[in-house]
Amino acid sequence: MARTTPILHHNTLLFSLESKISSHTLFTSSHNKSVQLKRSLGSISFSSSVSSSSSSSASSCLRITRVSTAPVECAPPSPEFDFDGEIARLKSLRSRLSESRNLEEKIEVIDSDLRVSSFFNASKNAISRVLTSLDLDLYEMFLIKALVAAGQGHVLVSGLDLVGGDEFETVERRRTALKTTLYSLVEMIESCDVNGGESDGFGRKGHVGSQDEGVTALKGLLKTLYEVERFYDCIGGIIGDKFRITETSCFVLLLVGLMFQLTDHGCPVKCQIDLGIEIDFASVHLDHIQLEEIYQITILELLTHATAEKQVNCSQQINEVMGCEILEIHPPRGLDLSQNTDYATQAALWGVEGLPDLGEIYPLGGSADRLGLVDPHTGECLPAAMLPYCGRTLLEGLIRDLQAREFLYHKIYGKQCITPVAIMTSSVKSNHERITALCERLRWFGRGRSNFQLFEQPLVPAVRADDGQWLVSEPFTPLCKPGGHGVIWKLAFDRGIFKWFYEHGRKSATVRQVSNVVAATDLTMLALAGIGLRYGKKLGFASCKQNSGATEGINVLIEKKTHEGMWAYGISCIEYTEFDKFGIGDGRLPSKSLDAEFPANTNILYVDLASAELVGSSYGHVSLPGMVLNTKKPIVYTDHFGIRHSVFGGRLECTMQNIADNFVSTYSARHYKGVEDVMDTFLVYNERRRVTSSAKKKRRHGDKSLHQTPEGSLLDIMRNAYDLLSCCAIKIPKIEGNDKYINSGPPFLILLHPALGPLWEVIRQKFQGGSIARGSELQVEAAEFLWRNVQLDGSMIIVAENVMGSIAIDKDGEPILQYGHRCGKCKLQNVKVQNKGINWNCEDNVYWKHDVRRHEALKIILHGNAEFEAINVTLQGNHVFEVPDNNKMKITSGDSGVVVQLHPIEEKMDTGSWFWEYKIKGTNIELELVEL
Repeated sequence: MARTTPILHHNTLLFSLESKISSHTLFTSSHNKSVQLKRSLGSISFSSSVSSSSSSSASSCLRITRVSTAPVECAPPSPEFDFDGEIARLKSLRSRLSESRNLEEKIEVIDSDLRVSSFFNASKNAISRVLTSLDLDLYEMFLIKALVAAGQGHVLVSGLDLVGGDEFETVERRRTALKTTLYSLVEMIESCDVNGGESDGFGRKGHVGSQDEGVTALKGLLKTLYEVERFYDCIGGIIGDKFRITETSCFVLLLVGLMFQLTDHGCPVKCQIDLGIEIDFASVHLDHIQLEEIYQITILELLTHATAEKQVNCSQQINEVMGCEILEIHPPRGLDLSQNTDYATQAALWGVEGLPDLGEIYPLGGSADRLGLVDPHTGECLPAAMLPYCGRTLLEGLIRDLQAREFLYHKIYGKQCITPVAIMTSSVKSNHERITALCERLRWFGRGRSNFQLFEQPLVPAVRADDGQWLVSEPFTPLCKPGGHGVIWKLAFDRGIFKWFYEHGRKSATVRQVSNVVAATDLTMLALAGIGLRYGKKLGFASCKQNSGATEGINVLIEKKTHEGMWAYGISCIEYTEFDKFGIGDGRLPSKSLDAEFPANTNILYVDLASAELVGSSYGHVSLPGMVLNTKKPIVYTDHFGIRHSVFGGRLECTMQNIADNFVSTYSARHYKGVEDVMDTFLVYNERRRVTSSAKKKRRHGDKSLHQTPEGSLLDIMRNAYDLLSCCAIKIPKIEGNDKYINSGPPFLILLHPALGPLWEVIRQKFQGGSIARGSELQVEAAEFLWRNVQLDGSMIIVAENVMGSIAIDKDGEPILQYGHRCGKCKLQNVKVQNKGINWNCEDNVYWKHDVRRHEALKIILHGNAEFEAINVTLQGNHVFEVPDNNKMKITSGDSGVVVQLHPIEEKMDTGSWFWEYKIKGTNIELELVEL
């Protein structure tokens, strides 16, 4: 086998029983202590115990989840913050809580905590009065007080002005010299009564808000805490007859306590939080459940030796400390679609045939901050799904690609197939509302409202890296961000998405991210789904060669020997944020190993729904794969004083693709060759620009890189157009490297509707011969299209109103696209098109939006089932040919120039006077032009 390197084993369902009671993480500053978590049936309790040897936990270490150990580049924490004292206080509090028998007693214990008592006494009951007026139940009161006990009282302090607590002064508002200066400046500004208003008696103007606003904001805080608690019930709370150990019904206390991520030196690190396990009382005795501190111990060990001379691999370190099993990673092997073309086309046909068994999943909940997308009219921030790309939003592009596959299915099998689509949204940037409004405005794309399910992911609080405190943006309002696309599996189970797919007769799904604009090119997604369906796989990856400058993960083949002596294998992913942990990119692995051997993870997935549901419905952190807290990047926000901050921090995140860690296949003997053929996970390769090219970040002025920008992804679309059309005997300019186009547009613009194929072998039979000159523009929005020996020098735009069919109203009153019914059609044979085309010198052109200025163009507009035909003719200059519904326009040459004939289509109006007939022959699709 190729070179290998150790890697930690991720959570796996294979050993689900043992994993439910395996070790879990608690962060403290102690090297060799462990915390034993004990539960009684009716209450939640914590107690501390000391482990004499860290190696004693090896037997319970079935799995070690990912822990990133890269130090955060930020200022050290304030010297005012007593890390050791804070940890001791929290551990003491947990110990006393462990002796409580019910929620009332727990509240009494929390009330006796010095920090809690000081907080509420110093506020002179301002918060207490508000809490009393809200008539909160015991659980809500516990959440609020646990928030304070966990060191997050500043979240409540932020709203005291709104609820009449201006006199509040306590150690909770600990200030560094810089903080003191900033707060003083704010108070001085607020005390300036330039408008004749009244001072609040403390040298500050009264807050512009009202007490009612404060109550509303406090209720919002409780809602945030509750929603986070509810979603993360897999690592906390009581569900039915299952009792799950966690942060208690107080999500806040343990979560934030863990987020302190403290060390002997107070140096922040990036860590993973691994909290919950499921306990079935019928089979497990609670006193035997132990919460091990393996992650914190490992962090301390790594920090102690984190020098340029002594740095060691994290997996090696954990193996030495805990005696846990070691994994090895190998470059994965899979079907290369660009090389094994016969098998690739066969696999794609399996995918087309299996389309009625497939659903589609879009994780659209991310904030997409790097795009910097704003509404030009309102100035509001927009989510990535709303990016206007090539004349339409990115979400519309996803649906077009899906409908192209459904159209292909109809042309081959003569049947209607509408794929159910599940879209994970979020509340950030009004993501959910905007996506819903877009779907409604476009009448659900002619697919019917019942074929969509939108489900909103929860937001999680962002924390500061130097002390684990929640960032606050508004009074009583923690700064919250999406918890990563990995929450999709548990959320899909919670919201009934799996059940909904089953009701639509689906057993598998393909997953695609919105920013990847080339994922559906040619046969990549169809072949991926075809192999998964054909061989009953649980999970599949579409992969390609890695770009060394990309912020993307890699796919790996995991190999490990279990404690039981079995050999386990599976395809998985290492995120780019985790590379430091495995020595990738820092000289410990040769750099060529990334580029030449390990392929890129693209987050194009095939997933068996039943297998994914098993993960999503699991208790413990299994249902939240790849959970990490990455604090490497700064968070920019404006606080409740209007002060802009940029601090290193992060939030609890999960990675969607690491669901693969639950699908390892085990064997009694080691497999040196051929293991990929029998595993439950698999991988297919293709040329990179046919798999991934993302429009995920805004290009900055003067930036010489186009990677992952809309400009760069458009060039890849043009490269694909060149690869496709140059094989059709069409002469076309070749595209050079991105650096050639830093200060200019692409050499041409070619935008083809995916329903022309989407398989390239189908498109090639519709295009043959001719040329496309440099600087030309070709847009074809039609599926029934023929190009024979066409010479284009300028702009030609062909737009069919009915690209793939026409809209009909179903029995439920919903507009449904009927594939192949009354399509617009266009034939071009021996045609020369010459015009001035695009004004390439116009500075207002935005090519990736397809927002360009033209001198001249040939435009063909087809209404309904209209047809256009041009034969043996030269079309010079500016022309617009608009063909009415149920009519055919024919353009020929005459003695006096161009002859235009228009006549109605009297018969066969639904099919038109001609159409392409698709037939399967062997592993190929052959087209025949049928004329009526």
